[in-house]
Amino acid sequence: MPRRLFKRYMPDPTSIREHKSLRFFGKLLHDPNLWHLNRHSVARAMGVGLFAALIPIPMQMLLAAALAIPVRGNLPIAVSLVWLTNPLTMPPVFFVTYMTGAWLMQVPPRSLPDELTFEWITDQLATLWQPFLLGSVVCGVVLGVVAYFTTLLYWRWWIGRQWRRRKQRLSGAHASAADQQANTQHIEHCGGHQHEGDRRANTDVRHP
Repeated sequence: MPRRLFKRYMPDPTSIREHKSLRFFGKLLHDPNLWHLNRHSVARAMGVGLFAALIPIPMQMLLAAALAIPVRGNLPIAVSLVWLTNPLTMPPVFFVTYMTGAWLMQVPPRSLPDELTFEWITDQLATLWQPFLLGSVVCGVVLGVVAYFTTLLYWRWWIGRQWRRRKQRLSGAHASAADQQANTQHIEHCGGHQHEGDRRANTDVRHP
């Protein structure tokens, strides 16, 4: 089932519950709905986790947890998804979100210099942050919604496939049992005719 797939790759719930950056939520973390693996909790976690991953703020884990708690999404999955934007993936991901924001605001995007420096980023931040933030939010919402419904559809497809396979196995088992019963009846029927033939032969011998 999908539950096994998600459980295989999700982080240990104990490590998430005891994470120092999440202790801020206190008793809210003890809600059992935050740790269950079912269709709706996983879909909600996928939605809020991917949304938080595209928001360019520090401590994205706090944002993912803050969104997962009220919607009762699976907390370990939601928190772990923010690591999709890491030092290796941030440049291309945030470049796409910036270009998206610039297109939505209809402003010409700034071209990157030959050498990207921190000074250049700070100098351009006043003109970059609006399309960058807008693009990040829009892309996060779209990706989160797509992930939510994709997870629901995948889960339903998987359950349906398992039921069809089980039905086929049961049908095969019933067919095998019916064939075995038919063979048994056929053998008994043939045996009955054979005994009848033997009795007639014996009668002929006794009464020539």
